[in-house]
Amino acid sequence: MNVLLVYPVYPDTFWSFKHVLPFVAKKAVFPPLGLLTVAAMLPETWGKRLVDTNVGPLSDADLEWADMVMVSAMLVQTASAQKIIARAKNAGKRVVAGGPAFNTQRERFPGVDHFILGEAESILPNFVDDLLNGSARDSYQATERPGLAATPIPLWSLLNFKDYVSLSVQYSRGCPFDCEFCGIVAMNGRHPRVKSPEQMLAELQSLYDAGWRNNIFIVDDNFIGNIAHVKEFLPRLAAWQEERGYPYKLMTEASINLAKDPELMQMMSAANFHKVFIGIETPSVESLTECGKNQNVSADFASAIQTIHQHGMQVMGGFIVGFDHDTPSIFEQQYRFIQTIGVVTAMVGVLNALPQTRLWRRLKAEGRLLGTMSGENTDASLNFLPNMGREILLEGYKRLLWSIYSPKEYYKRINTFLSAYTPTATGRILPAEILALARSMWSIGVVSRARFSYWKLLFKTLLTKRKSFSVAVELAILGLHFERVARRALGASDTAHPEHDNSQHCAT
Repeated sequence: MNVLLVYPVYPDTFWSFKHVLPFVAKKAVFPPLGLLTVAAMLPETWGKRLVDTNVGPLSDADLEWADMVMVSAMLVQTASAQKIIARAKNAGKRVVAGGPAFNTQRERFPGVDHFILGEAESILPNFVDDLLNGSARDSYQATERPGLAATPIPLWSLLNFKDYVSLSVQYSRGCPFDCEFCGIVAMNGRHPRVKSPEQMLAELQSLYDAGWRNNIFIVDDNFIGNIAHVKEFLPRLAAWQEERGYPYKLMTEASINLAKDPELMQMMSAANFHKVFIGIETPSVESLTECGKNQNVSADFASAIQTIHQHGMQVMGGFIVGFDHDTPSIFEQQYRFIQTIGVVTAMVGVLNALPQTRLWRRLKAEGRLLGTMSGENTDASLNFLPNMGREILLEGYKRLLWSIYSPKEYYKRINTFLSAYTPTATGRILPAEILALARSMWSIGVVSRARFSYWKLLFKTLLTKRKSFSVAVELAILGLHFERVARRALGASDTAHPEHDNSQHCAT
């Protein structure tokens, strides 16, 4: 049995980092961790081949080689997944599909022979047995949330490491919080399940033995969801890193209560974490209460984020507009909030209702759902009727996005961040970082509208915060990506200029 595992294309979003890739000579940011893990669950005697279409195209030769095609996708990859499934069926192949895109929207994927719905550890073995016996069913639905002890080490041998900026591992699934708009609880539950320290270190060692020496993203829903277990793991991770000369810079996702635990922040710094994504969402207490994000209601974000920055971890923030309690003043509030707290990588999106979330169920009961969603919260699409009105919300969002990613405001945030940041990440300077600096000197330092801000930032950082220089260069490069994502949201080309001046913020 030859199995072709295919990962669909990501559109150009905040998380694609598409416009950064040329600076570091890479083809994609992250590999498809789910498919690599599924590959490791399949019989060893089966032939396996991975095609990540973010790296290279799916060829007719790949399809001809395969007996079965397995596709995994997020909602945002739906359009690409549909095309891949159609090609596989036209080639006469058996198609198996699983992942978030398929869990609640099976009708959007004609041509799939077998759906694997839910966490694969509990149902994939049954599918394989039935397949070998000639009795495979149309659909397999997980009825439990399995422990992670049985999760195998991903099949890294299917990857070409040179294609990726960062590799990914998973420590836990689930989140103790139940935000109304978030799909994590519906998908992975509220009780965080974790891998043992031994299991995690074995996984990291497998990457080390395979030759990987670069960034690693711990892709958890909330890395600190089970604080007692994570505090047991982190000292051992720090020791492992130190023994090997800190081969990995780590990043992850966490909740804002991280800032209230100095011991936890120190442990993460010692283990060489340098970035953490936090769902900040909004400065509106009413909107935070509405969506059930109670852990954020009492947070002093300026102080909390400064504290995390002082522990050597750069905060990447998620922000949302379009809650029922948002008024047209929210765009100005968000602009001032983001600029004040100094979150440089501010990923602002329009609220959408993910299937089967509490928000989706409430809006459905209220008759406000408009249909399916794209899964992409920067494309100005909506799948519900917002209280403030569609046009007001989308126009305000576009102004906000352009304001915070205009060069003037973006570089202000870099300086706010650097004033608090105390770098602690350890490890050697990578060739990709040197290449990125050299290429940025032309792409930003000569031809970009941000060239004066760029050179001012570099010289100031060299003179006053030399240890932060590589971070400053990285943020300058990221600014190009975010500006282009903002332009796409505005419906403008890369060379077009918005009608208002780029130094103007989004006052309404």
